[in-house]
Amino acid sequence: MTEPLPDPFADQPDWAPQPPRPIEIVPAAGRVDLRGQRVLVGLPGLGWRSDLRADEKVVQNSRTYVPVIPEHEWYRAESDQVEVFAPLVPVERVWVETVGAPISTSTADGGLRLVSLDAPAHRPPTPVFEADSVVGRRVVHVVGSVEQRDLRAVTETYSGAEGDICVRVAPEVEWYRWAWRGQSPTTLEVPVHLLWLE
Repeated sequence: MTEPLPDPFADQPDWAPQPPRPIEIVPAAGRVDLRGQRVLVGLPGLGWRSDLRADEKVVQNSRTYVPVIPEHEWYRAESDQVEVFAPLVPVERVWVETVGAPISTSTADGGLRLVSLDAPAHRPPTPVFEADSVVGRRVVHVVGSVEQRDLRAVTETYSGAEGDICVRVAPEVEWYRWAWRGQSPTTLEVPVHLLWLE
């Protein structure tokens, strides 16, 4: 009865934040509201395409389709209130990215990871300081238990004014607006220990 209590923080340094909730990928057929959702399209055994957004399902001749729009076009349509072309993809070929349940750091392991070709796979969140390159990648800014998503890295890692290793990030809509209007995004300098690749 005099044994010391185990330390719940023994395997986690006090400065290291918990990873954000991972992205889970689920079939679109079971989803009711698809408008604006990030989706992947493809065929089992062939491959998958990402960086797409969905609109509401459409039924034609008793078959269900999902209008799928490249993400940069979806942001342009939403921002500028313009119509864009959206091909109709059979719902069984569409998968939706959702935010999953939190994971413990002990279940996230590095190295080679084999996946099934039956459904699209997604990597667990990766700390930015472990990445080779981050410009243009989707990142999650984690402060305490708050996750800020829909961000893109605008720079690689660099030494900030305070001596921290940082990355500048921008809201995703501004990242894409930079491409279609040439308007520079508003950026935020974030220390790398608070950033994760999504």
